[in-house]
Amino acid sequence: MSQFWKPGSDRPRAALLDDEEGGVLFFSTPSADYGYSNHEKQRQRLPVFKYRTSILYLVENHATTIIVGETGSGKTTQIPQYLKEAGWAAGGRVIACTQPRRLAVQSVASRVAEEMGVKLGEEVGYTIRFEDLTNPGVTMVKFLTDGVLLREMMNDPLLTKYSVIMVDEAHERSLSTDMLLGLLKKIQRRRRDLRLIISSATIDAKSLSSFFHTSRKRHGEAGDACEPKMLPAILSVEGRGYDVRIHYLEEPTSDYLQAAVSTVIAIHDQEPTGDILVFLTGQDDIDAAVQLITEEAQNLRRNSSGLIVLPLYSGLSRSDQDLIFSPTPKGKRKVVISTNIAETSLTLEGVVFVVDSGFSKQRFYNPVSDIENLVVAPISKASARQRAGRAGRVRPGKCYRLYTEEYFVKEMPAEGIPEMQRSNLAPCVIQLKALGIDNILGFDWPASPAPEAMVRALEVLYSLGILDADAKLTSPTGFQVAEIPLDPMISKMILSASLLGCSEEIITIAAILSIQSIWVSVRGAQKELDEAKLRFAVAEGDHVTYLNIYKGFLHSGKSSQWCHKNFINYQAMKKVVEIREQLNKIVQRLGIVLKSCEGDTQVVRKAITAGFFAHACRLEAFGQGGSYKTIRSSQEVYIHPSSVLFRVNPKWVIYHSLVSTDRHYMCNVISINPSWLIEAAPHFYQQQKPNPAAF
Repeated sequence: MSQFWKPGSDRPRAALLDDEEGGVLFFSTPSADYGYSNHEKQRQRLPVFKYRTSILYLVENHATTIIVGETGSGKTTQIPQYLKEAGWAAGGRVIACTQPRRLAVQSVASRVAEEMGVKLGEEVGYTIRFEDLTNPGVTMVKFLTDGVLLREMMNDPLLTKYSVIMVDEAHERSLSTDMLLGLLKKIQRRRRDLRLIISSATIDAKSLSSFFHTSRKRHGEAGDACEPKMLPAILSVEGRGYDVRIHYLEEPTSDYLQAAVSTVIAIHDQEPTGDILVFLTGQDDIDAAVQLITEEAQNLRRNSSGLIVLPLYSGLSRSDQDLIFSPTPKGKRKVVISTNIAETSLTLEGVVFVVDSGFSKQRFYNPVSDIENLVVAPISKASARQRAGRAGRVRPGKCYRLYTEEYFVKEMPAEGIPEMQRSNLAPCVIQLKALGIDNILGFDWPASPAPEAMVRALEVLYSLGILDADAKLTSPTGFQVAEIPLDPMISKMILSASLLGCSEEIITIAAILSIQSIWVSVRGAQKELDEAKLRFAVAEGDHVTYLNIYKGFLHSGKSSQWCHKNFINYQAMKKVVEIREQLNKIVQRLGIVLKSCEGDTQVVRKAITAGFFAHACRLEAFGQGGSYKTIRSSQEVYIHPSSVLFRVNPKWVIYHSLVSTDRHYMCNVISINPSWLIEAAPHFYQQQKPNPAAF
């Protein structure tokens, strides 16, 4: 195990943490005790219960109520129920509660339906991208992601069916949350009957209050005594946290993954009962840690059967989620290895020990180079406090930080950077344009985006033919792209495919690109995985390889055994089939008739080029080991080892995304003919290369 400072030692002084983050408290009770009266007792024990009357009074009398709810206060599960009980869902109206993450939406909705004694999808439902479990006319409490609510504005700009909208976990400052807050502020001016609840753990309530406070009244309404007060109300709800002792590393570690694994094993050996929550960066790290912990426990001949090691990330299947939230069996210890999704969006009851790697995966977009990287970056002090607080739910806990106290005090940033200030804003601009907001630069944002990022977004959308010279949505392309809930480049690829006669193939590719990965990576079985890929691989590249995999999956009768044999993630392929069906409905609604190119992979690659021409790269003639240069910004990039074109190195390629580690790696790559670039985007490449004949 890594060396930590022990609480009570002289250097550094042991730190006690005030638990100050919010979330959902999932109680575990014996199944025989489940029943309405039992749930009712649990509900009344939650700290938020004594504020029930105050919350309902403030919502009645103020247009906006800001609720700062500490750990385990129960705000997420209880406030929507209080609103429903008070009649805010009467007369066909709906109460909405948004979450930044899909997994949180599903688990919270499931819990609230259980507490209310109703079937999920009836009175209580949820909607996430490509999945709608609601019943119009019946659903009264609806949980959904911020992004889904933004898309609902396309058809109903004033969100007229909602009486109250609760924006939960607002402190996460996701791109969709900030956009939603700006738009809800506009809607409030037109809908004085709408109530907003902004709920969070650590948000600066005063700055949010200033953002929503507007004295402007609509013409003719100044004397209406029934109007709610426009000055937002602020309510703080205490949590129920216990003290958490912090242990720091004595020396920095070069391998946080191995340090996390050895810390878990040591906790299991030396500490009394209690579940362990480990924070790592992403699915690859998590899968590796699950395997390493299991192997290490077995190799050391310990009773590894006492450990239940479970992964937690957003792409999990419903059955895997249920394992995470189920009570830990007697005599066992659950180890949940999670991304930062468990910081606030979800609460795991029973956790006593937290292992914090100090890192998370974050998107950072550079508008100058036009590269969006998903990078492993240090977390902020606010995140570190959130993570540690997870250990103080059921009794005093311990948090093992895989970094030094000196680093925490002197170098770790206080707050994270809002996603709005580190993201590609193209999808955001399309949505605002589709909602009729033309003055994007004058839009009221909670955090102003970088002007360079906004200019670049407008440039890219213009080059794709989505915006015209006046920065208005083009017809029909721009409006059609706005209807498809995907990255604009993928949407443009789908529209181009309908003209080229390969839309059947392209929506399959689009569905697969919506999934993090369809491959199963098994530690120590890289050779077998590579051999499995070769069974489907084609010289044209990854996208066409995916078509072969999808075809094989259907041909096998959607068999899990077939997936297992070929190192393919069965749950991911089931999701691909679902997403493809949803995309099928969307494109048909847009009047696109699906056609197959019957194996003509050239038109498939041309359609991909039409959407991703800005991601074209050329092999460097004298480059080091297969280096490419992007045509647009002359950035040095390499084909990712997971690609079927790794080491093949075609002269011209297009990539779907870049990932940065020691180098910029292109993921999901196809080979192209450079003449297709001029064909797809003459305006774009003439600017870059004044002499197109040079191609």
